[in-house]
Amino acid sequence: MTGTSIVSAVVAAAVTAAAFLSNPSPEQHRAKIREVIAERSPVAGAFGLGILTAFTSTYHPLGVASYTTVNDRTVSVGAFGMVFVLQPAQDE
Repeated sequence: MTGTSIVSAVVAAAVTAAAFLSNPSPEQHRAKIREVIAERSPVAGAFGLGILTAFTSTYHPLGVASYTTVNDRTVSVGAFGMVFVLQPAQDE
């Protein structure tokens, strides 16, 4: 039982350390926002909407994860080196 507990603690510590070390940077979030907006709407990409959105975003690190907001709306979330841009709500 004690060996299993030690292995579990070591694995948990390794995963937590990996999460801290691979937390996406503000620039990674901004690059992904620009890319996804250009993919979703070529017109918005041509007018630079992705660049503007990325520029005005505010980065919020949480240690093991991070997110960006624009006008109090969460635009992207990231963890383990990956960034996901959220789809805007359809009813707004």
